[in-house]
Amino acid sequence: MIDAHLHLWNLDTFVTGGVRAYSWLGPQHGALYRSFGEDEAREVLDAAGVRGAVLVQADDTLEDTESMLAIAARQPWVLGVVGWIRLDSPDEADAQLYRLAAQSVFRGVRHLTHDDPRDDFLDLPSVRQSLALVADRGLTLDIPDAFPRHLGATVRLARDLPQLTVVLDHLGKPPLADPEALERWRSDFRTLGQQPNAVAKLSGLHVPGVAYSADSLRVLFDEAVDAFGPERLMIGSDWPVSTLGAPYGRTMDVLLELVSSLSAAEQDAVLEETVIRTYGLAVTPLPQD
Repeated sequence: MIDAHLHLWNLDTFVTGGVRAYSWLGPQHGALYRSFGEDEAREVLDAAGVRGAVLVQADDTLEDTESMLAIAARQPWVLGVVGWIRLDSPDEADAQLYRLAAQSVFRGVRHLTHDDPRDDFLDLPSVRQSLALVADRGLTLDIPDAFPRHLGATVRLARDLPQLTVVLDHLGKPPLADPEALERWRSDFRTLGQQPNAVAKLSGLHVPGVAYSADSLRVLFDEAVDAFGPERLMIGSDWPVSTLGAPYGRTMDVLLELVSSLSAAEQDAVLEETVIRTYGLAVTPLPQD
């Protein structure tokens, strides 16, 4: 299988002005507050039988993106990179896309919308203009932690820019522990699933107050299969963020237990085919045993 969502970061990285990158990450995050590098990632992937991964940005900086691209140049297991560009400045976005997209492993963009104070970020005309440029280059947009502030805007974006592939990370972060909020998530999630250019990731599903198990997550998995179908779902770990809830192997084992309820062809889609097609990865799908 291919891990569609994996992060790496080096806390010694600094950006313009001498400010440390990954400013969202601090001592309050416990064991997550350290650097996670390519060698450690390769070890956890090998131990779980995962043959490759897509690296996804963890900071709204070019330094983070360039670091991932440098790692991809050294590590054949890195099959794609989802980086960052300044979406609210179309001229800057165009120049950054021109430079970054010259590297074939650069397959999409993402902005930490959940950390952005602008509730209307995805509706901004400047952002829409930049995303049209992203679509023109055959690249994707990942959207993290969309619920509650940005899931409705994600639906509007997918409708308004049908040429853009919109990837919903972590199923939009469904509030599994809050039944009332979960119904609000379900409404927008189902509507997004009706947009043919929308894809969702089975990732980042460690919910505070809810046991991380196939039984607990079954309702979310069934909802995802109904809304998107296996051909528009992909599996991802969200490592190392996921380590706050479970080790890498346990994280993937729970997802594999859920996926095992599908037919063999549907499992092939979720485990490899969707991620390869969505990001245009230069790799051939392997049929499951």
